[in-house]
Amino acid sequence: MMIYFCTKFVHIHITQNKSIMKNTVLMSVMFLLTFLFSCTSQTYVDEKSLDQFINSNELTFMAKRANPTNFDVINVMNSMPNNNSARMLNLDYGYSVVLKDKELTVNLPYFGRLFNPSYDTSKNSYNFTSKDFTISKVQNKKGNWVYTISPKDQNNIKVIYLEIFKNGAAFVSIDSSDRQAISYDGYIMKNETNK
Repeated sequence: MMIYFCTKFVHIHITQNKSIMKNTVLMSVMFLLTFLFSCTSQTYVDEKSLDQFINSNELTFMAKRANPTNFDVINVMNSMPNNNSARMLNLDYGYSVVLKDKELTVNLPYFGRLFNPSYDTSKNSYNFTSKDFTISKVQNKKGNWVYTISPKDQNNIKVIYLEIFKNGAAFVSIDSSDRQAISYDGYIMKNETNK
């Protein structure tokens, strides 16, 4: 009975105020279109350059954000006054994974639990160069390329996974024996040449 009166009231209100309803519908459609067009994905690298990077196995992953898996770290960051862990995990420009023909250079910060910490704080982040590593790459069903990199000359690094999306965005996950796993969001770019 209540539903009948509600629908009757809405029907009467709409028929009496057609101009208000038209404006409301028009504004709703405009808002929806604006929202949909603003949610398009960002393209970091054009398709031709991305294919060239993947075929040559020479590329640079630039990290934009760190994603620790340890909730203790996130809780500590959230407990700081006037701060938010989401903002603190956005990284400055320069943290990268550089893949060259015979060299892998990793320079990434670490947030999480170390099982064997060092007094030398430079050893607590991922900061190394490997000249002895294996690479395998596979294209998955979605068309993304997944690299599996295993450095053989680094005792604590088991494997580095690098997933490259069609728009040039990328995701890196590092699995270590001496600390909890961590992942990074970022993008792919051309290797910088030294002058």
